[in-house]
Amino acid sequence: MKPKQIPRVPQQISGGFHDTESQKQFEPTLLPIKFELLKERFFAVNQWKSYCGEGFADFKLYDAEGNEVVRIPQIGDFIRIDIPGPGEKAAKGYDWVEITDICFQEDNISESIMITCNPSKDPEDKHSKHIAHFYSAKATSTFMISRTATHLKAAVYGRNETPNFDAGLIDVVRNLMIAAGGMIGVSKIQWKKLSDGFLDFE
Repeated sequence: MKPKQIPRVPQQISGGFHDTESQKQFEPTLLPIKFELLKERFFAVNQWKSYCGEGFADFKLYDAEGNEVVRIPQIGDFIRIDIPGPGEKAAKGYDWVEITDICFQEDNISESIMITCNPSKDPEDKHSKHIAHFYSAKATSTFMISRTATHLKAAVYGRNETPNFDAGLIDVVRNLMIAAGGMIGVSKIQWKKLSDGFLDFE
């Protein structure tokens, strides 16, 4: 299976990848209301865990200076990820990504919003350039929501997912284990819970 070719989603070059998508059909009169609610959920990064239930990662939004913030994400912001189990020792048990692209697209019948992230350093540690994530800096995760005339869609697209070897021995072993799990589909199951949760308005 090949990765989907989607505008503004980085090209797959090496390593693992996934295309995780959920969609729901709504009455045309309800679609604009539901999409506004979906946008609120999508931009509330600090609340993502609440849409997935227990056993999922926790997300916190930080600005470029490493301060926790509660607002709509911006390019240059960071997201701190606390996945279940042991985390990056060098980053106090957390994994970090930087928001490198935010894209809005709209025409007469459809609309989409995308946020692309790359593994990054810990912004709270001003002296470290170490990538504090189980994937290398080449990996990307693109989060997307969209609407058509009949459906809402939520998706996560992972590209170029290779283990981060720029770490101490304990972290390298941990990164290898988590990256391997991601490559065999464990992370796709987790991301599917998020994309499904975004669209669960019951």
